[in-house]
Amino acid sequence: MSGTIVVNYGIGNVFSVCNALRAIGSEAELTGDLMAIRNADRLILPGVGAFARAMDALHSKGISDALREFVSTGRPFLGICIGMQVLMDRSSEFGNTEGLGFVPGSVERIAPQSPSGQHLRVPHIGWASLLPSNGEDWEATPLEGANETGDAVYFVHSYHCIPADPAQRIAHVDYDGLEVTAAIRRDNIIGLQFHPERSGRAGQRILERFLAT
Repeated sequence: MSGTIVVNYGIGNVFSVCNALRAIGSEAELTGDLMAIRNADRLILPGVGAFARAMDALHSKGISDALREFVSTGRPFLGICIGMQVLMDRSSEFGNTEGLGFVPGSVERIAPQSPSGQHLRVPHIGWASLLPSNGEDWEATPLEGANETGDAVYFVHSYHCIPADPAQRIAHVDYDGLEVTAAIRRDNIIGLQFHPERSGRAGQRILERFLAT
């Protein structure tokens, strides 16, 4: 086993994630090495930017197959931002692009208005408190205890995940009346739309809980 691996595939905020992990005492390794990815104790897939570009990078470097092998072992997997979105079947961003298909469902643009007709600014940028979806209590997940502290976390995105099984959405935020997906879970997979590495102590606690799994 290779401890905690942060997957380096040339997309976005990998160094910010590594810095956040170091701040909580983790010796996580940043690498794109396929063997290390397959053999990790736990895996973190970060990323920012466009869905299609992220998928191109994962495929061209052979990482998508290594991720699939890792997920099949049942070991803990965390996707952050685009690293969460690529877990879905597909995204409608700039046309239709196939994702990894680890979590059935799609990635869709945030609606420009709330159910009451209020105009919403997209992208959704800023701090928001996490809310449990479907009565989820977050026990035994990295979000455990977050609903007790009420701390806000940081978002910057125009698209969000819509799982085919609504029960796999475990957290959302209230964006002026519109529910926007904040976290998903399927078996050993957790996805976070927000950036724990940019969310201060609240984000650090979430990363600490993931590392404890």
